[in-house]
Amino acid sequence: MWRGAADEARGMSRQARPAKHAATATVEQVQRRRTLFGMTEQLAEEAHRTGRSVRLDTLVRLRWLAVIGQTTAVLVVYFGLDYELPIWACLAVIALAAWLNVALRIRFPMTQRLEPDRAAWLLAFDIAELAVLLFFTGGLENPFAFLFLGPVLISATALPARMTLMLGGFAVACATVLVFVHDPLPWDAEPPLELPAVYVMGVWLSLLLAIAFIGLHAWQITEESRQLADALAATELVLAREQHLSQLDGLAAAAAHELGTPLATITLIAKELQLAIKPNSEHADDVRLLNEQAKRCRAILAKLTELSSGAPFDRMKLSTLIEEVVAPHRNFGVAINVAVAPGEAGEPVGGRNPAVLYGLGNLLENAVDFAHERVEVAASWSGQDVAVTITDDGPGFAPEIMDRIGEPYVTNRRRQGVDGEASGLGLGFFIAKTLLERSGATLDFKNRAFPDRGAIVSVRWGRSDFEGALAS
Repeated sequence: MWRGAADEARGMSRQARPAKHAATATVEQVQRRRTLFGMTEQLAEEAHRTGRSVRLDTLVRLRWLAVIGQTTAVLVVYFGLDYELPIWACLAVIALAAWLNVALRIRFPMTQRLEPDRAAWLLAFDIAELAVLLFFTGGLENPFAFLFLGPVLISATALPARMTLMLGGFAVACATVLVFVHDPLPWDAEPPLELPAVYVMGVWLSLLLAIAFIGLHAWQITEESRQLADALAATELVLAREQHLSQLDGLAAAAAHELGTPLATITLIAKELQLAIKPNSEHADDVRLLNEQAKRCRAILAKLTELSSGAPFDRMKLSTLIEEVVAPHRNFGVAINVAVAPGEAGEPVGGRNPAVLYGLGNLLENAVDFAHERVEVAASWSGQDVAVTITDDGPGFAPEIMDRIGEPYVTNRRRQGVDGEASGLGLGFFIAKTLLERSGATLDFKNRAFPDRGAIVSVRWGRSDFEGALAS
């Protein structure tokens, strides 16, 4: 009897083992990927929106530099060049800036980061302090008038555009007042220096243009860098979570496999005990409960096996990789045709890389979302390279963004949310492109030739890069 029980237990354990290949991924995987990507987009959007703050220590150090420079300039002009100027008024204004620095040092820790509005107030103080100094020393006739650019440039690189526009407007307003209201420029009494009005207006105009152009240029460069940093952080988050989920899938499948044999033995023994014990025995209910709980455990293990993404299959062919990417997207009302064109060399084989799977899956998901009826996935290889091409019959890419596809926050096809509003930040292609390029791939985006409609995304690796990427 016990030999038969062991044989049946082995049969049950074979049934409990993962019977599905990596290509039989379920729709739940797509929902999991979309949930993960949605969370990542929300985090990236929040970081992009709130990542504008300035460290207090930075502003304090810059103000100390300005205090030292202004003090040196005033003393050199008064004592070194022997020019007349209201030195005590100038030093009082500089002392006010120094006092503010000391107060900030005492009141706040230097590691504190300032909100954009508070940082803007401190930069506005710097502009006002410089304007008062220029009032005492010649207004826009003073060559140091171009220091108005400093606070505006700091704002352009660290604060939102609205704050920069306000500070730029304030600096221009101060400069405009100084055109008409100021003390004489420190100079020799004989002969007195009189600059023509057209020259002063030229200085005012050049200062206005410098604030506008340099401020805009600095803001644009910094904004692009910030967007790239946020998008790369989102990419790293996606990859880390995808790898973590892939490892959990592997652990779940391994647990189902390892627990299958002892659980099958327990189930069989529970059945035989239930048959051997009389119905009116005092242990009958306990044995029946044991049998029911064993069946429940088998159901849980079967569910874990079904939900696993096939991680136990550490090596896979290119065709298997394509099928695993495609399988979760077959039940969304769009036909997906897979064409594998064998090359002269053998089919490339490598390890299971979550980055490549996620990148290709993201590209395919985008094609399915915007296709009308059909998506085609073509795979080919040779002794030198490996290529995967994804083609859909949707609206294609807008011509105005063709040269920018793959950059962060660039999109012309936003996915519609459940409330009918567009969702998505344009991070999908960037994340997919970044992950695939890290594996050694090159990507090409284009539209189908007229009269056909749709987008074509081509991914190409060197064969050694492809097999090495999958093995990593």
